[in-house]
Amino acid sequence: MKKSRGRTGRKRRRKHLQSFMDGVNCSHQLEYITLKKWLKDRGFEDSNLRPAQFWDTGRGLMTTKALQAGDLIISLPEKCLLTTATVLSSCLGEYIMKWKPPVSPLIALCTFLIAEKHAGEKSLWKPYLDILPKTYTCPVYLEHDVVSLFPEPLRKKAQEQRTTIHELYVSSKAFFSSLQPLFAENTETIFNYSALEWAWCTVNTRTIYMKHSQRECFSLEPDIYALAPYLDLLNHSPNVQVMGAFNEQTRSYEIRTNSQCKKYEEVFICYGPHDNQRLLLEYGFVAMNNPHSSVYVSSATLLKYFPPLDKQRNAKISILKDHDFLGNLTFGWDGPSWRLLTALKLLSLGADEFTCWKRTLLGGVISARNEQQTLTIATKICHFLIEETQHVLLQISHLKRSRDNLKNHLALAEALRLEDLKILQKSAGILHDLNMVTT
Repeated sequence: MKKSRGRTGRKRRRKHLQSFMDGVNCSHQLEYITLKKWLKDRGFEDSNLRPAQFWDTGRGLMTTKALQAGDLIISLPEKCLLTTATVLSSCLGEYIMKWKPPVSPLIALCTFLIAEKHAGEKSLWKPYLDILPKTYTCPVYLEHDVVSLFPEPLRKKAQEQRTTIHELYVSSKAFFSSLQPLFAENTETIFNYSALEWAWCTVNTRTIYMKHSQRECFSLEPDIYALAPYLDLLNHSPNVQVMGAFNEQTRSYEIRTNSQCKKYEEVFICYGPHDNQRLLLEYGFVAMNNPHSSVYVSSATLLKYFPPLDKQRNAKISILKDHDFLGNLTFGWDGPSWRLLTALKLLSLGADEFTCWKRTLLGGVISARNEQQTLTIATKICHFLIEETQHVLLQISHLKRSRDNLKNHLALAEALRLEDLKILQKSAGILHDLNMVTT
């Protein structure tokens, strides 16, 4: 029986729409065909995963069959993993073994990546290197104008990250020079700062945790990294649960899902219960509606709402410092954190209540006045942060119009600040309700 053309057309349209919503299959692209063949030669069995481009997460992996909790997502043989063992079995091995003081496992991996990238067509790892990002969106790659739009704690950590890479570069220069016999070109041009920055970000953003036994030829930093081709195309979602580990029996790194996933949907793994500042710092992206996200309150913001005339002010600050209550103070989706409220309660203690400070730190109620003042100041801080966030969002929208070259990077700062704004507005609503109850 012939099908009517109209019905087929509708079906085709529906299918096209569905594929657009789910993601566009990219497995026909040459770089992925080459990578899959390379992996197959190393013992990787083709799974139900296909590389695809998704409109919200970018490049990722989709499943061609529905997944149930407990299903194996991927099993990557040991031969496909890039570890320090890979580095030592390469021509770099003898140089690493005789170098004193010993290099770190991290530097060994970075050196290998730079050397293999430089080898180009001659590299045995070329199919993998070809699909690695050419650049990253971690703060170390971003311009100062963009980083200055981040919340203060993230700005500080971004600067620390930059310093770490710079120190790593300076301390590794002599080791890089020792590799000169392996190269026709000057090692200074191969192992330059931007090459190390790229390699460091590759390791930092893409490695899986895999503990290796300590080797004498490496420094005492833990050897816990493994680069996992194809597997590292899996994107992060805070709403899924997976189990990932190296299986000693199969000699493969395996990931099993604890969540369901429909056919043709993107398959996610969870990098850990990280807030958005941590995700941006370590991986260069922001997760929308991230349940782990929170907005940090600096000690400077906290203290400006308390009068300097308070005779016990310095003593209160010392107590908070001694009991580690001046950091990690946050607003979350469920309002001000217990730590923030506790710090505010202690700072709000009246002269006649100061002797009760220990009870405050244990979560005890001191007085109705103290409770009320705590909520009032928490509300003021929340509204101050809302205004500050809105001001930064306005700055970003102006910059997006005038700095076209920074559009993608500004979009990251905007996504982070928009998420902060949602959290703060939710917190303001919760505080409003609490204030109504206590007054």
